[in-house]
Amino acid sequence: MLFPTIEFGIFFLIVFAVSWAVRGLPEARKLLLVGASYFFYGWWDWRFLGLLFLSTAINYLAGLALARTERVGLRKFIVGVAVAAGLSILGFFKYYGFFLTSFATLLETIGLERDLPLMQVILPVGISFFTFQGISYVVDVYRRHASAEKSLLNVMLYISFFPQLVAGPIVRAADFLPQLHRAAVLTRAHIGVGVVLILSGLAKKMVIANYLATELVDPVFFDPSAVGALDLLIGIYGYAIQIYCDFSGYSDIAIGVAALLGYRFLENFNQPYRASSLQDFWRRWHISLSTWLRDYLYVPLGGNRGGEFKTYRNLFLTMFLGGIWHGAAWTFVFWGALHGAMLGIERYARRKLEEFAPTHTDPGGLLAALGNRAQRIVGIVWTFHFVCFAWIFFRADSFQTAAGYIAGFARWGDPSQYVTPFAVGLILLAMFFQFTPQHLGRWLARIVQYLPAPLLALLLGGGIWLIWAVAPEGVAPFIYFQF
Repeated sequence: MLFPTIEFGIFFLIVFAVSWAVRGLPEARKLLLVGASYFFYGWWDWRFLGLLFLSTAINYLAGLALARTERVGLRKFIVGVAVAAGLSILGFFKYYGFFLTSFATLLETIGLERDLPLMQVILPVGISFFTFQGISYVVDVYRRHASAEKSLLNVMLYISFFPQLVAGPIVRAADFLPQLHRAAVLTRAHIGVGVVLILSGLAKKMVIANYLATELVDPVFFDPSAVGALDLLIGIYGYAIQIYCDFSGYSDIAIGVAALLGYRFLENFNQPYRASSLQDFWRRWHISLSTWLRDYLYVPLGGNRGGEFKTYRNLFLTMFLGGIWHGAAWTFVFWGALHGAMLGIERYARRKLEEFAPTHTDPGGLLAALGNRAQRIVGIVWTFHFVCFAWIFFRADSFQTAAGYIAGFARWGDPSQYVTPFAVGLILLAMFFQFTPQHLGRWLARIVQYLPAPLLALLLGGGIWLIWAVAPEGVAPFIYFQF
């Protein structure tokens, strides 16, 4: 069930009305939301409901076991088993075919070709997200950052809550579970946030992302050798905006829907294309995943402790594994490795630049201010174009396609086929909002929350109708559903 559909609209209206009708019965309300979440997931394929429950049960039982023992060795064993079980499930469904096919190719290359037990494995939607969410719960209980839940219902709701179930954001147990122990309330602040985020998310996804996909990005990436350099350049700019609007649009809708049900999610995107460094970019892009990788992978690997070499190694491994998380293809592995290597290079260059020209020599002077401004502008331009270059490998279906795309930048004499004023206008519009005041959405939500109820309903209904009217026909799936 996709967010921008009539089916989801009817589903949400029913869940919204009934959940608030039973707000005086907290356990019944949770049971309703769990049932709605399982219905939402089963709408795609009911056969994987058992997998969702199995993942939940493993983490729930591990949390109870951790709460009942203080022995360090046993606690490490319990968390290790739970994490291994979750990763094994994820690995089988997501990487079985990829690794077996790669192994078969390797054997064929060295002359040891064998028949291997290949099977067609269907990838469950959202398995990466609910697996990581379950792992974070167990690890947080192990680290005593969160208390183990005695209620299976609470853990089921935490892992399966339908707004974030299939494409995030990855919600932390320490942020969400305490909300289940308080009475749910629907304040005007919740309504303001919900209305603004749902409308902005639908506009990003249904208008900007879908138009750029159908009119520019998909045709250009279908056969990069058939188009010229200008199409390729604007095409990758278009994909940078498409994937941002597609994924941040989903996150906006998810956060807005959760707010209307009385729950708070943290923001998942913060104007990433205004980042002045790659490190800054990862603090702004898919924040729930980047902080997850930081807290549950980079820090356990040693973080920036142990010297420069180990820091570079840990940065590289974190992003390398982050690339693998995104998909079972070598292009995703390369994309992650490219980001990991550049994070290390950037860190090294920044340290050497600071040694050569310390920024504290004239902190309050005009020259320092101009230098900082120029450095920031150069950093934004460089970071954006590096990210765009890396997106080529993320979007391409093979290295051959990616190589053909890059080689095509030499064909500047070829006429443009897909660059139109409309496509360029959408790209510029999206980039403009990357540089508006960072809390513009919050300001709009504060204004909206004070509107009378009839005007709020008119704003939401009218906004949805207008977006639906100007959006292209059809409903394209969200890009991150495949992860």
